[in-house]
Amino acid sequence: MANQSRRDFFSNMVNGLHGTALASLMAADLFTANRAMASEASASQIFDLKARAPHFPAKAKSVIHLFMNGGPSQVDLFDPKPALLKHAGSAASRELTFEASDPKNAGGLLPSPFEFKKAGKCGMDISSALPHLTDCVDDISLIRSMYGEHANHEPALFLMHTGRTIASRPSIGAWVAYGLGTENQNLPAYVVLDDPKGLPINGISNWQSAWLPPIYQGTRFRTEGAPVLNLEPRPEIPGALMEAERNLLRKLDEAHRKDRPYQPDLDARISSYELAARMQMAATDALDLDKESEATREDYGLNDPATASYGKRCLMARRLVERGVRFVQLYIESQIFDSHGNLESSLQYACTKTDKPVAALLKDLKQRGLLDSTLVVWGGEFGRLPISQGIGKAAGRDHGPSGFSVWLAGGGTKRGFTYGSTDDIGYKAAEDRVSVHDFHATVLHLLGFNYRDLAFERHGLKERLTDQFPARVVKEIIA
Repeated sequence: MANQSRRDFFSNMVNGLHGTALASLMAADLFTANRAMASEASASQIFDLKARAPHFPAKAKSVIHLFMNGGPSQVDLFDPKPALLKHAGSAASRELTFEASDPKNAGGLLPSPFEFKKAGKCGMDISSALPHLTDCVDDISLIRSMYGEHANHEPALFLMHTGRTIASRPSIGAWVAYGLGTENQNLPAYVVLDDPKGLPINGISNWQSAWLPPIYQGTRFRTEGAPVLNLEPRPEIPGALMEAERNLLRKLDEAHRKDRPYQPDLDARISSYELAARMQMAATDALDLDKESEATREDYGLNDPATASYGKRCLMARRLVERGVRFVQLYIESQIFDSHGNLESSLQYACTKTDKPVAALLKDLKQRGLLDSTLVVWGGEFGRLPISQGIGKAAGRDHGPSGFSVWLAGGGTKRGFTYGSTDDIGYKAAEDRVSVHDFHATVLHLLGFNYRDLAFERHGLKERLTDQFPARVVKEIIA
């Protein structure tokens, strides 16, 4: 290089310029080709609610998620622990006390105020707080070894619904709608029946679609008044004129969409508006409980003020899955199972409102031949600790994410089956532990999905309900 002549220097520089120009031309061609490939991929991905086939033959076609806000106590409902009675009042371990949200108010071991009895042909242990569910235990699969990651309601709710303890993730119902669509194009794939008394903690974020297209988010149906606000057509407009108006809007939407190709959010928004128009008749019919017999209304507790509200939502849920809705999620008044004080009375109040309607739902689905294809899920965001919070009759239980119970019925699960266990006092999941990610993987499996393959491309990553966490399908509870 030191002996390079002036002529050699300029010759090499020109060659370099030629190379730069060639690279620039090739880059432009490659960019055009890549963009064409991306456009082709976007065009092939249509976000709508048309029914789609799962990865393999499914055991369940739909899900009814009975979400029990607040954290039901496993040791008072499903997981009897004689050791609590034997060692009542004994000081808890440092580890257990440390898990309490208010360690200064943590007391000794607290036995259940409720009696447990073996029910059904399977001999499942069920609390006296759930007298109606005892008639249904031969149809449920009880998991006693669930565990979570957080002791606060907000992150625990996000975890149970979205697979992460953080906000802005799609809920499990949105994933199911994304994967399966719906069998009824006149109703949403994912319906939420929340309590008229108020939204649960985290509000509408519990049923969000986040970065999935918005057409897959949960649609709230009210149980008092009109099911969906502003859904009824204006009575003064003749039907023929209304249909002409819809046809015009459809043409305008198509023209707008044609000028803006490869916009999934726009496609989803237009699809949502079209669905709203179709829902005007279908939603009203689906939720018209006056069409039910008086015997059915009585079974669900619609004639009793204590059970009428939740019973109405349970009956609506049956009518919705009967009409092809994929995922129906029910909430009960905010944190009703959050038994920090007055354990016996507060838990009895929660169970009285929900026990009879839930049992009626299971019996009704079974009688109609729907339980085989409908997966019913019961549970909250965590359980309760086996120690007292406070003293005396006013004592309750603090949050307990390390071991709690949920149950499933129908949809291909084993019947009259108990899986897993907690330790001797009901504090931590001990045998056959089931994480929330395992639980999600199992629900997706019952719906016909390989949980690792139900994914959504985002920022170059394949996003999943189970995210990148290890998970397993709990095949032991599958029939």
